[in-house]
Amino acid sequence: MNILTFDIEDWFHILDHGTTRGEMQWMRFESRIQRNTDRILEVLARKNRKATFFCLGWIAKRYPEVIKKIDSLGHDVGSHSYLHQLAYEQSREEFRSDLNRSIQIISDLTGKKVRSYRAPGFSFTRENTWVFDCLAEAGIEYDCSIFPARRAHGGFDDFGADMPAIVKCHSGQVKEFPINTVSILGRPFVFSGGGYFRLLPYFYVKGQMLRSQYVMCYFHPRDFDPGQPVLNDLPAARRFKSYVGLNTAFGKFGKLLDDFMFYDLSRANAMIDWTHAQAIALDTPEKEQEAGKWEKSA
Repeated sequence: MNILTFDIEDWFHILDHGTTRGEMQWMRFESRIQRNTDRILEVLARKNRKATFFCLGWIAKRYPEVIKKIDSLGHDVGSHSYLHQLAYEQSREEFRSDLNRSIQIISDLTGKKVRSYRAPGFSFTRENTWVFDCLAEAGIEYDCSIFPARRAHGGFDDFGADMPAIVKCHSGQVKEFPINTVSILGRPFVFSGGGYFRLLPYFYVKGQMLRSQYVMCYFHPRDFDPGQPVLNDLPAARRFKSYVGLNTAFGKFGKLLDDFMFYDLSRANAMIDWTHAQAIALDTPEKEQEAGKWEKSA
């Protein structure tokens, strides 16, 4: 099962960097979200593919026509937060407020319930597992925030699943669609989206796709925009990760759509027999919620 998702944010929504940290900084930059999203929507229409679009509430407020167009073309629309901040840097109340604000503006634009969520930077970790209670309370049914490997923004390498699983928490349950991994020298490795997809040669990505029972592909409009401005104040390693492969990524993406069938989250959810999915139960007494104690059961 191959799932296709996009994070609808602008090219300057770079996490954990001083000159792109928040609204005051974002207002200084040229927006490229409309043209870049249109390009994605056009190729999906040509190749008859549907996807889930995790939309930033800030984008929805400033460019409502972008979200309305995504919805009008029959794609799933989920939340990618409102202000694109790392979840593990927020308090529970800050996270809840940001989540609810994004859900409200997106649902007002589409007239539909927001059922899915992805945290900026896949920033759900062992230290902030209370986020699942916030999701369940807000009516989120599917989450795609778990990155079950180490990464710059934390990751959750001991989450215990890189296949769809059910997270049980005090407020209910959430169906988790994590990023998939492959094992290289005994360590989990990601290939199916973002900078990984831009960096890796297509034959390698295709080979791993063919070997995998489950693939969660994730892209951003900026992944396919070689004309975007360059933030020269990024550290060298981050600058490389942010701009590597931009000239070839859209062509590779077109090949991917030709070579594989993809589903949005709604369709994927209907195809899964959840009675056989792994359950990950979160202990939720208040004294343990902050510690993020996990118990796993088959």
